[in-house]
Amino acid sequence: MNILITSASRKVTLVKCFKDALKKEHEDGGKVYAADINPLSAALYTADGHFLIPPDSDPQFITALTDICKSHKITLIVPTRDEEIPIFAAARERFQAVGTNIMVAPPETIAVCQDKLRFIEFCLAHGFGVPRCYNISADGVALKDISYPVFIKPRFGKGGAKAARVDNEDILIHLLRLEPQAIVAEYVRAEEYTIDVFADFQGQVISVVPRQRIGVFGGESFIGKTLNNPMLIEAAKSLSEKLGLIGHNTIQCFLDNCTVNLIEVNPRYGGGSSLGIAAGADTPRFLIKLLKGEKLEPVIGQFKDGLYMLRYTDEMYLDGKEIK
Repeated sequence: MNILITSASRKVTLVKCFKDALKKEHEDGGKVYAADINPLSAALYTADGHFLIPPDSDPQFITALTDICKSHKITLIVPTRDEEIPIFAAARERFQAVGTNIMVAPPETIAVCQDKLRFIEFCLAHGFGVPRCYNISADGVALKDISYPVFIKPRFGKGGAKAARVDNEDILIHLLRLEPQAIVAEYVRAEEYTIDVFADFQGQVISVVPRQRIGVFGGESFIGKTLNNPMLIEAAKSLSEKLGLIGHNTIQCFLDNCTVNLIEVNPRYGGGSSLGIAAGADTPRFLIKLLKGEKLEPVIGQFKDGLYMLRYTDEMYLDGKEIK
């Protein structure tokens, strides 16, 4: 069984997790490959083999990847970059035709997850809590019912880019002129959590691991702690089932006075997902078991509570001849 992680970039830990999972499942002949557009991506040189591919905006992106899947007998693709996920969702049948599965939800699910306004509307329509959002008039002027501070973020975006606290109307109007479709919401003073949710290829939720976001840099959790909280677990499980999520996903939310307010869903592995794996929800191994035809029984809430993660940077040194 061979696995391909795309947009591998700096995701060295994720590559290692999949390599460990193959060993645990006694897949001695299995390999973990990595692909990226940049030959200086560290994860390429941690994998068993690697490929340089066109950017996902290139018309040859899917063709190049299906060729790799055919020639290297790739069983599973694990996309990790937001921009490539809807492309993979739309092309799933092309990969199935060459014997390759993709860890990706249906296109409509991906569209809801990647559009923050549609996600808010989805949550409200299905009874999920979200931070209060404000309507903004067509000319970009805030309505008078706004109570400051507020939080503004782009309707489409990732990694916390252009997201900020706003303390007065003048700044808000200025930012809305720069980003007319921005979401304006109440500024929540509560603990923020990321919840790792894994669902099988039929959408059955297998594991849920909430983790507190203690230290965040560039939108990624670098210091975190697992928390076995039934409210967080139930909210994430229910949302996953309603959305139809597949594989490993990360749900972000606030826990505010015993109320779970959802922020967004990333339908992919997140930067801090290794904490959930280390705590006992070995989702790379779950994927391999599913691909071997095994049926997984839910292990929701079965993980090590109170496990801390302290992420740090490391270095890799390569001879110039190794860079291809």
